[in-house]
Amino acid sequence: ICDWGRREGCRFLMRGGPGYPPLLEEISDPPLILYARGQLEVLEKPCIAVVGTRRPTIYGLQMAQGIASDLSSRGICVTSGLARGIDAAAHRGCLEGGGSTVAVLGCGIDIVYPKEHRRLTQTILEKGLLLSEFTPGTSPAPQNFPVRNRIISGLALGTVVIEANEYSGSLITARLAMEQNREVFAIP
Repeated sequence: ICDWGRREGCRFLMRGGPGYPPLLEEISDPPLILYARGQLEVLEKPCIAVVGTRRPTIYGLQMAQGIASDLSSRGICVTSGLARGIDAAAHRGCLEGGGSTVAVLGCGIDIVYPKEHRRLTQTILEKGLLLSEFTPGTSPAPQNFPVRNRIISGLALGTVVIEANEYSGSLITARLAMEQNREVFAIP
């Protein structure tokens, strides 16, 4: 894995070591290691998480993109999960606003999921950061996504939830944010 990391430009952030996000250290179960690709300096900025449904309305997409763009223009990093729908809109809005974004993956750092986000992933690598606690090659299994949500909220000062379903990963992220003593905001 270390050889692969050197070849692929992947860095390893160890808990308690240099570069490990200080806010993430504060949660009850921070990952021991984070695999990181992209611009590490993004982690030095204040972050807000933006999460929501994978099947948003046009209004929800506009809100996610608009809020993320506005936050990024003010020097705030937007973190999300690179999922379809609200997550992708938040990443795009942040990048369009001239800011940087962190995409926390529910798979290995070497896997693009969903596949239609290949171009977005490449843009994030150039202007933001991809993070994963899963070893390279880990497939995007359903049980990985609730686990990664604690990182999304743990990196952020607060979490904005947009059009979340009652039993959704977004509300898991909101619950985790509250447990982590972070702010939670909602756009219905």
